[in-house]
Amino acid sequence: MIEIFSLTNLSIPVIQAPMAGGITTPVLVSEVSNAGGLGSFGFAYSSPEIIGRDLRLAQSLTQGPINANFFLFQETALPDSKTIQLAIESLREIAPDIDFVIPASPFYPDLEMQLEPIWQLRPSVLSFHFGIPSDLIMQRARALDIAIGITATSLEEALQIERAGANFIIAQGIEAGGHRGIFTNELTDARLTTFELLPQVVRRCTVPVVAAGGIMDGRDIRKAIDFGASAVQMGTAFLCCAESGASSEYKAALMAERPRPSVFTKGFSGRWARGVENAFTRHMEGKSTLPFPMQNTLTGALRQVAARSHDPEHQSLWAGVAFHKARALKVCELMNALQIELKG
Repeated sequence: MIEIFSLTNLSIPVIQAPMAGGITTPVLVSEVSNAGGLGSFGFAYSSPEIIGRDLRLAQSLTQGPINANFFLFQETALPDSKTIQLAIESLREIAPDIDFVIPASPFYPDLEMQLEPIWQLRPSVLSFHFGIPSDLIMQRARALDIAIGITATSLEEALQIERAGANFIIAQGIEAGGHRGIFTNELTDARLTTFELLPQVVRRCTVPVVAAGGIMDGRDIRKAIDFGASAVQMGTAFLCCAESGASSEYKAALMAERPRPSVFTKGFSGRWARGVENAFTRHMEGKSTLPFPMQNTLTGALRQVAARSHDPEHQSLWAGVAFHKARALKVCELMNALQIELKG
């Protein structure tokens, strides 16, 4: 019988955050796990074939635990033609040479199909962003001894997660890079910082809590543990690692001597996400967008052109508020540094 994953099994209490779009390579994930943490894949938009391929490769490179993370997409439909046209015009203003195509159904991957390789390969952890999976998914994970972690941005969400039977809660502060994990109505987001949210969740919930958002070094980890966290989740800290799939211009933006701020934008995906300010985020302030994830599909051509031309001004440079503290190290070197700082 496989022993179900526990955060207490980590020799370094660090979960490398799941980051979609090719950032979390099999080598990055496996190196984190080899160093005593929990490496995570961001499989938000991935096909079952890619999920199976990447998981198999990572599992061949480590005996440590691996986390597979998925988005929970909500049912959505194309808005009216005027809204669509405004969204396209907003993009044409900044990229007139690109042919922006209206997204077609299905607007997001089929989660049941995405999970097929998970049930076959049985990673140690299965985690979710934007909500709680169905009872059937929870039950199947339990039957296969796969632990489940779910992101919460508020105490109310954390309590729902605990009632659903998750093994741990990821308390995401407003400082975190990438997509805000709020379940439904973003207008109700209290935008709590990590160290405002963490003690609330620790005090009211009995399952282990992972702190996420603005955590970049061992001193930050120590503070989170002192506040009651069982571990931390760190994404931005790993972006500049040699094993990261981030582009060279992405890494350069993070390591710039005069860094720009990180800002929230709906411009890339239709849902609030935090990244380094660039020409695109500035242009899209107050502009019309399609609902998530249709806007992500709509902007795909722009992001692909920017990537091919090594143009950071039109790429989604997801990063948390403290990205200026990122270090260009190998994963093993970063994990070693985090452990030394944590003990110091």
